[in-house]
Amino acid sequence: MYRTKTCGELRKEDVNKEVTLSGWVQKTRKLGGMIFIDLRDRYGITQLFFNKKINAILCDEAEKIGREWVIQVKGLVSERSNKNPNIPTGDIEIIVSELNVLNPSEVPPFTIETDSDGGDDIRMKYRYIDLRRSVVRSNLELRHRMAFAARSYLNDLGFLEVETPVLVASTPEGARDFVVPSRMNPGEFYALPQSPQLFKQLLMVSGFDRYFQIVKCFRDEDLRADRQPEFTQIDCEMSFVEQEDILGIFEGLVKYLFKKEKGIELPDFPRLPYSDAMRLYGSDKPDTRFGMTFVELKDLTEGKGFSIFDNAEYVGAICVKGGAAYTRKQIDELVEFVKRPQVGASGLVYVKVDNDGYKSSVDKFYSPDDLKLWTDRASARPGDLLLILCGKTEKTQRQLGDLRLEIGSRLNLRDKDKFSCLWVTDFPLLEYDEEEGRYFAKHHPFTSPNVDDIPMLDSSPGEVRATAYDVVINGVEIGGGSIRIHNSELQEKMFAILGFSREQADAQFGFLMNAFRYGAPPHGGIAFGLDRLVSIFAGLDSIRDCIAFPKNNSGRDVMMDAPSALAQEQLNELRISLSK
Repeated sequence: MYRTKTCGELRKEDVNKEVTLSGWVQKTRKLGGMIFIDLRDRYGITQLFFNKKINAILCDEAEKIGREWVIQVKGLVSERSNKNPNIPTGDIEIIVSELNVLNPSEVPPFTIETDSDGGDDIRMKYRYIDLRRSVVRSNLELRHRMAFAARSYLNDLGFLEVETPVLVASTPEGARDFVVPSRMNPGEFYALPQSPQLFKQLLMVSGFDRYFQIVKCFRDEDLRADRQPEFTQIDCEMSFVEQEDILGIFEGLVKYLFKKEKGIELPDFPRLPYSDAMRLYGSDKPDTRFGMTFVELKDLTEGKGFSIFDNAEYVGAICVKGGAAYTRKQIDELVEFVKRPQVGASGLVYVKVDNDGYKSSVDKFYSPDDLKLWTDRASARPGDLLLILCGKTEKTQRQLGDLRLEIGSRLNLRDKDKFSCLWVTDFPLLEYDEEEGRYFAKHHPFTSPNVDDIPMLDSSPGEVRATAYDVVINGVEIGGGSIRIHNSELQEKMFAILGFSREQADAQFGFLMNAFRYGAPPHGGIAFGLDRLVSIFAGLDSIRDCIAFPKNNSGRDVMMDAPSALAQEQLNELRISLSK
């Protein structure tokens, strides 16, 4: 037997037991004629003890061992004289009587410690070594527990886990597809699914009633901290439901996960319409761990000769409590922040509220009485700071939202151990693209319009609300879904609004339209981003460290060097010609 115990399970009550352990050498320490080795496996670390006075030959063998060597030892469990309260096995050590080297190791390219000296690129190149670090492994253990708990919760509610195809047809709308050439059908391509959306709707037509799947999805889009080209969803669909049914069940899922994994009892999630989310936070995924909601000032800023405000469609402010103490340098840093291309504002106006009056960057245009009206509306008190942006309404709200988050981070208001959850509802069904000159689906083409707004599809499609909802935690959208269109006539109208000809709609979605003609039940669903959900539970800034083998920010697997070129023979077989 390679082992009778793991490196994480021995305790004081095991003293005087003969055991066999196997694992990796974490660290070696020499102290006179004694050698101490920390042996690590997935379950923990156990200290090994070698003493020249007891066995000089064995001690000489131990001296040759390096970091990350794979070894097996046999020995007696003994109580440590110098205990380590920081690890569960800290009360004991193994007095080694037999040592076997199972595999030596080269010196690893970085330390296998919680705070490694390896940068992101080198850790990703040697990810199989990086995964030995307990901090990374614990994220994957958390991911396993959460996926297992989600399965248990959904199974208890009668959901069936059904696998859907990975090789599918390419569909328009949404992000770009990853495509796969078909050798047996030259010149034709599969796509990797961006989601199982169409299949789960067909399962509802098939009478499965409650479906779920923990499923890989693929999107060929620009990457950021919370995006990967391949990601995992907890994907769900239900028949004979309305929005409230879905919100109740899946709010319950999130509460269940928090209770089971973190021991936290969450309160009921507030509901916030999309219009209010934008008006108050400038985001459809607002971080509600702190206040600092927007105050509109347009009506108080007009007619004073300040053309920037006069010509703006929207003037909005946030009140920073205690911000009047900001130095000129700090104000300038905020100005530079909003001018960054990622934010895109042209400038920033400020008003400091002091006991003896106001100090503002627009003093020459506005009197103290004018500024008092602004600060009163914002409930500003002496010592506070007003930060003001202006421009087109939605664009400026988003810019002000970015500024709000930046201030929240600077003031340490975004505590990773505090969790604020909410539902954002009543999204617009459509958004208009000026360059394309047509409407696009805000979520996807199968989202049902709000029943009350259906008459506006002909007259004012841009004002129609969707029966769609997102669940947001700490400013991160971790799940979203909608009630689906289940009527073929309404679905055809939706395709027409989106600019599809009847022929295009039939070519892309004819199978779905045909299915609806055979008795489709009212249905709806939701999908949670498992990677994002785990990263929030783990307190991570990026989803990469809760994925076993992630891609880097360029979408590359630097360990396997993928994507890579194909041999000419493979290209010939696939009938693919690459132009130079």
